[in-house]
Amino acid sequence: MADLKEARVPDIGGHDNVPVIEVLVKPGDRVEKEQSLITLESDKATMEVPSPFAGVVKEVRLKVGDEVSEGAVIASIEAAGAPAAPARQAAPVPQAVPPPAPSGQRGRDAAVEESAPVVAPAAAPSAGGGVREARVPDIGGHGNVPVIEVLVKVGDTVAKDQSLITLESDKATMEVPAPFAGVVKELKLKVGDEVSEGSLIALVEAAGGAAPAPAAPRRDAAASSPDAQSATGLPISQGGPKAPEPGSRIVQPGNPPEGDVRPQARPPFDGKLVMPGDAPYASPAVRAFARELGVDIHQVKGSGRGGRIQREDVSTYVKHALASGARPVQGAPVAAGGGLNLLPWPKVDFAKFGPVEEKPLSRIQKISGANLARNWAMIPHVTQHEDADITELEAFRKKLGEENKDLKVTPLVFQIKAVVAALKQFPQFNASLDESGERLILKKYFHIGIAVDTPDGLVVPVIRDCDQKGLLDLARELGEISKKAREKKLGPSEMSGGCFSISSLGGIGGTAFTPIVNAPEVAILGVSKASIKPVWNGKEFAPRLMLPLSLSYDHRVIDGALAARFAAFLANQLGDIRRLLL
Repeated sequence: MADLKEARVPDIGGHDNVPVIEVLVKPGDRVEKEQSLITLESDKATMEVPSPFAGVVKEVRLKVGDEVSEGAVIASIEAAGAPAAPARQAAPVPQAVPPPAPSGQRGRDAAVEESAPVVAPAAAPSAGGGVREARVPDIGGHGNVPVIEVLVKVGDTVAKDQSLITLESDKATMEVPAPFAGVVKELKLKVGDEVSEGSLIALVEAAGGAAPAPAAPRRDAAASSPDAQSATGLPISQGGPKAPEPGSRIVQPGNPPEGDVRPQARPPFDGKLVMPGDAPYASPAVRAFARELGVDIHQVKGSGRGGRIQREDVSTYVKHALASGARPVQGAPVAAGGGLNLLPWPKVDFAKFGPVEEKPLSRIQKISGANLARNWAMIPHVTQHEDADITELEAFRKKLGEENKDLKVTPLVFQIKAVVAALKQFPQFNASLDESGERLILKKYFHIGIAVDTPDGLVVPVIRDCDQKGLLDLARELGEISKKAREKKLGPSEMSGGCFSISSLGGIGGTAFTPIVNAPEVAILGVSKASIKPVWNGKEFAPRLMLPLSLSYDHRVIDGALAARFAAFLANQLGDIRRLLL
């Protein structure tokens, strides 16, 4: 039987009134155990709250902008089966060192009740401004958390509480602040290292001045001093924190003391407090989404609260990149991938391995190479393979050639006619995405591009209005345009406006290949060399001339089932010459 249960906010490190910045589910969604439900954001960490059980979301109790504490109801979930044991609640919030409070707030924070037995770690003895160790503080019990960003370098002057590194667990992104001000002398970590509590981050030459003494249990004691809270800023000679003294008490940041002092209003949020400098301000789920798409998240502009990067921002960036060609940021090397997070092209001195010769690329190779690289990187290619029985078609073609000896009738003219018939049957293939990537433009004309191999490289002239021309007309125009291509006499108008392209290697060889879609088209047909194969006709195996077809398509526009139907229809057209003459 189904069981309606409440998913609540788990222990979030003692923080109260933490704002909800993302709601990741909606009523009707099926969620798995540990799947993220909402994203919270404190002043030093972004965290996702997981579902404690699997089921179907019936009601969402929170919205973006709400502030929550431990125990707040997130959603009502209809869980399958018997009531589950309480799930292990992740503690996604690290106990990061809070930023210094305003002077008025510090006065209120110092007002504490003597009877409350909350303890604070003792402060370190004076370091006298020497070289000190900055270490990873308590990060909620997580071990082996990877470093995803190092935010400082040797020689940088850092302020107290300035972020040094960014860590990312499976549920939270957190920055580790400097426990004191000073100059970075040596970094002990790099991106990709895994750390735990106490791991050494850097050696910092701290500014002079003694650390404050341990707080006494007096009402007016400044027990909430950030220096007294940090156990990571010990001098190298100290070796570790002292045991906490009983009787001392601190006030947690953001929790005003009891009394008649009115709390201050929450200041306007600034994302730079969480992600200073050039660090991308985004949740773990958004970072992972960007990595899946190969997007450099540094180049995505956030539209959320405080400039936070949301999933929609990444999707919008990809759409604009696909529509515009993803030009790299000014000053960035072209080989860096134009925001697609590609590795730079390797620099190799080939001469040290043996004799070499350097030859410049032709103009056609430079132009087509750039287009092919863009199309391959930015279009999600899938290739559907099919075989067409062209036994009867080939016999008819040879007979037609004998009757028209002044004209070269190639298999390609039949393929053009078959493609036109398929485009009429499946108009989604005769289309292009608009610049925004959100609308499909369906074309009512049938211009077919033909890949022609020339001594200087590949060119794709276009034969227009193929639906209005017969086989002999197409054969004549194909011969003329191929000759102009090889003689470098094609004009720009003769290589534009195509709806669909055909790349035929039938005269050379091969059994299959993956042609690259010629943007802004959404599909291309590759044709390999026909060969005799035994085919079962219902009674026996008979020798048939089979033509391999390779249909590459843009998976944003065309799904696999539609592509399979298109390829099968095309094969049927080529298999029955009568269909082409209709």
